Amino acid sequence: MLTNGTIVSSGYDLPRYLTRPVGRDEALPGVIMCHSFPFASLDARHSASTFPELMDRIANELGFSAMCFTFRGCGESDGDFSLQGWIDDLRAAINHMIEEEHPTGLWLIGANTGGSVAMCVAAEDPRIRGCALLGPRADFDDWANQPRRFLEHCRDVGAVRTPRYPKDFDEWTRELRRERPVAAAADFAPRPLLILHGDEDESVPASDARQLAEAHGAAEMRVFEGGGHRLRHDPRAMSVLLGWLDRQRLTDD
Repeated sequence: MLTNGTIVSSGYDLPRYLTRPVGRDEALPGVIMCHSFPFASLDARHSASTFPELMDRIANELGFSAMCFTFRGCGESDGDFSLQGWIDDLRAAINHMIEEEHPTGLWLIGANTGGSVAMCVAAEDPRIRGCALLGPRADFDDWANQPRRFLEHCRDVGAVRTPRYPKDFDEWTRELRRERPVAAAADFAPRPLLILHGDEDESVPASDARQLAEAHGAAEMRVFEGGGHRLRHDPRAMSVLLGWLDRQRLTDD
C-alpha cells in the first residue's frame, strides 16, 4: 500500500496513507477506511493496496480528509492478527486522525471484517458521526467455533507470522466471541449507518447485513445483484458509497 506516515498502536507501527484536497488548509470532515481480513486469493501482504486511490478520490471529489491504514499482521504493519488487536488499531487510527487533521466530523468505512470492527469501535466512540459497511460480518462465531483451524488460516494468508503465536490461545479465541457487531449496531443508532452487500458474496451471506440493519433500525441498506465479496471493486457500490458520503458532508456543513 502507498504510504505517507505511520500510526503507532500498542507499540506496533502501522503504515497509513492520509490525503486531503489540493489547496485546502482548513479543517475538513474526515473519513477512515478499514480493510478486510485477507483470504486465500489475496494474502495479507496486499491488504488495502487499492485504498489510497479511493482515499484520493474521496478527498478531491468530496472534500474530505481521508485516511486508510493496514491493521497489524497485514501489509507492512508490525504484529500478528488478533481481533482485540484490530480493535485497538482502529482506536489508535481514530486518535491519530483527530490529532493530525482536527476534522469537523469523522466517519468510518469498513470492508468485510474491517466493517464489523468499525461497527464495534464506533458504537463506543461518540466522535464517530456515521459508518458505511461493505459486506460486513454479523459475528465472528465461525472463526471462534474452530479456532485452531482459523489460526492455521491466519498463518496461511500471512496475518500471523510469529512462531508459537499467540502466547495465550484461549484468550485469543475468547476475543472472537467478545465483539458482537449486531449489538454494536443497535448501540450505534440513531447515528447514520449505510450497509452494502453483494447477493453472491462467497464469504459472508447477505443475511449478516440484514441482521445488522435490523438491529440498527434505521440503516440504509443495498444488496447488489451479482455482487461478490470485494465490493470495493464494484462500481455500483462505490457510486452509492460516494453519494452517501457527500450527503454526510452536507450535514456536517
